[in-house]
Amino acid sequence: MQTKLYIKTYGCQMNEYDSDKMADVMRACEGMVQTDKAEDADIILFNTCSIREKAEGKVFSDLGRARALKQAKPGLLIGVGGCVASQEGDEIVRRAPYVDVVFGPQTLHRLPQLIAARRASGKPQVDISFPEIEKFDHLPVAQTTHGTAYVSIIEGCSKYCTYCVVPFTRGEEMSRPFADVMREVASLTAQGVGEITLLGQNVNAYQGVTEDGDTVDFAFLLQAVAAQPDVQRLRFSTSHPREMTQRLIDLYASEPKLAGHLHLPVQSGSDRVLAAMKRGYTALEYKSTVRKLRAARPDISITSDFIIGFPGESDADFEATMKLIDDVGFDASFSFIFSARPGTPAAEMADETPDEIKMERLRRVQARIAGLEQQVSAAMAGSVQRVVVENISRKDANELAGRTENNRVVNFPGSPGMLGRYVDVRILSGTMHTLRGELVIEP
Repeated sequence: MQTKLYIKTYGCQMNEYDSDKMADVMRACEGMVQTDKAEDADIILFNTCSIREKAEGKVFSDLGRARALKQAKPGLLIGVGGCVASQEGDEIVRRAPYVDVVFGPQTLHRLPQLIAARRASGKPQVDISFPEIEKFDHLPVAQTTHGTAYVSIIEGCSKYCTYCVVPFTRGEEMSRPFADVMREVASLTAQGVGEITLLGQNVNAYQGVTEDGDTVDFAFLLQAVAAQPDVQRLRFSTSHPREMTQRLIDLYASEPKLAGHLHLPVQSGSDRVLAAMKRGYTALEYKSTVRKLRAARPDISITSDFIIGFPGESDADFEATMKLIDDVGFDASFSFIFSARPGTPAAEMADETPDEIKMERLRRVQARIAGLEQQVSAAMAGSVQRVVVENISRKDANELAGRTENNRVVNFPGSPGMLGRYVDVRILSGTMHTLRGELVIEP
C-alpha cells in the first residue's frame, strides 16, 4: 500500500515550484503519491510564506488542525517548509512541538534525510541553512502531465527592499548554471511541455555560469530556451524594474515565442515612497521602461504589484500612485496594505496613518485597476486567441480552462483530451477575471 503525501502551499509561484519539487523528492525516495485530502495523508507538509502577517498566522492555525489529525493517527509526520520555516526555525517546534521536521527553501532536497533522522531519533529535525544552490544537484527529474511547467533559474534576492523578508528567508541571489537550466527545459519538453515559465524572486537578475566558465545574462537565457523547437511559448516572473535591460526589452520585438505579458511590480507611484522602500528607481524611470516595452511590443500586457499605506505615505504620495496607474494603464494588479515584517527596516519606521484611510486607499486602487481590467477583457471579445489548455474548469466539468498569451483565463466547451495542447479559441465575452469562448474548428 502506497504512502500518501499532502502538501499545502502558501504564497508565490516560487513556492508552487518548490512544492512540486518536494513531491518529486518524496516520490523518488519513498514512492509516495500525492493526495488532496490531509486526513488521508501519512506525511503533511506546509510550504509557507512570510510576505504578509496573515499568511504566517494561518500556518499556525493549519498546524493546529494537523495536530488533531496526528492525535488520531500517531504515525503521521508533519513538516513545515518555506519562508516562515526559514525565519522562525526552532521557534516553530517550540510553539508546535508535534511538528516533526522544519526545513527552508534551500534544504527541501534534504527532506528524506530529515524524515529518516526524525524516525531514528524520535526528535524533531530542523535544517534552515543556506547551502547556496546545492538543492538543484539533488532533485530528481521533474514529472508532469501538463502542457505548462515552471523552471526556477535564480534563488534568493540581493535587493534588500526595506519591507521585504525574502533576502533573509531565501538568501542572496544565486543563479543556476546555464547548462542545468537547459537540461531541465529539455526534460520537460520531452514530456510534452510546450510552455515554460522561468522563475525567480528577481528573475531578470539572472547571471548564469556556462560550462566554459563564461557568464550569460537573462536575455541570453531567454533566447536559448526560445530556440528549443518544442518550446511554443515562454514566460518569466517576477521581474525587477532595475533589471529590465535594453537587451531584454528588445527581445519583445524579435522573439515571437516570448509571451506578450509582463508582470513588473512598481509598488508605488511616489518617488519619496519608492526611495523609502529602497526600490532603486523613480516613477518616471518606471514609465520610461514601460514606454520602451510598448515600442517593442505594442500590444504587451503590463501587470503590477502595489503596497498601499507604506509607513509615512501621505495623501500626495497616494495620489501619485493613482496618477501612475492612469499613466501606465495596467491590465491587472495585486495590491495589499503594508504589513510590517519583523527584522526588516520598514518595521521600525513610524506609521501614523489610520487603518481606515489605508483601507479606503486600497479600495480606490483596486476599483481603478478593476475598471482597466474590465476594459481589456471587453476589448478581447470577438478576437481569436491561441490558448494553452491547463485544466478542467472548476465550475463546469464539461468545460476547459486555458490561458491566453496576455495571461487571462478563458473557459470554453471542450474534451479532456485537449489538456496540455494549444488550441485557438474565439472570445465571446469577458468579465473582469475570466473570459468565455468557443473553439475555432479549422477546416
